[in-house]
Amino acid sequence: MENTPRLVGYCRVSTLEQARDGLSLEAQEHRLRAYTTAQGAELVAFEIDDGISGATPPERRPALARALAMLRRGQADGLVVVKLDRLSRSTRHVLDLLDAAQRNRWRLISVAESLDTRTAVGEFTTTILAGLAQMERKLIGERTREAMSRITDRARSGIVPFGYRTDANPDSLRVCANDRSPLVAHDEEQAVLRRMLALRDEGLGARRIARSLGVSPRTGRPWTPSGVQKVLRTAERRRAA
Repeated sequence: MENTPRLVGYCRVSTLEQARDGLSLEAQEHRLRAYTTAQGAELVAFEIDDGISGATPPERRPALARALAMLRRGQADGLVVVKLDRLSRSTRHVLDLLDAAQRNRWRLISVAESLDTRTAVGEFTTTILAGLAQMERKLIGERTREAMSRITDRARSGIVPFGYRTDANPDSLRVCANDRSPLVAHDEEQAVLRRMLALRDEGLGARRIARSLGVSPRTGRPWTPSGVQKVLRTAERRRAA
């Protein structure tokens, strides 16, 4: 007789998502409990991240981190969610979790997508997604190299874009006309830029983002809405390049 599958249920919602989609934690919990009952599985734990953005990395979400720890310790056989975007709104994060499920032999189940990595269809779907991710990484690399070159050209004889420095003169915020060195990422400013983009993706306007970020590490002065908008426009141009 086959052992009863032990599953960890995971729910996540941000304030914006609940207002926009009506995907409440209660609705997610109801669907997961109904699913596990119908499948004859045991729900050994139920982990909830309330008010956390889908852009937040899995390891920085307390509830998801606990669920993954249970899987690593062998206290559960799989992780079940209502939709894949409850795991993350980042394709890269979702694919990393799918890869971890395959490597460590635990199941990842998404009810809405009818995805179960234990099944042949689920394994095939995962393989397709992994292939698409590999192609995406290559395309991103090509676009990034082109974008960095364009950003560098635009920055000649001006101010280095927020989040970067020139390779030849990393301590300077200005670029001389004859400086043809590429731009390189500045770790502290890149962290602020990622936070800024995450807040924007949650629906916050420039004024609220500025208040949330506080002081700019570049100027030592409080962020202004116009300063936030300028940085976001530059970041979007780089993404679109």
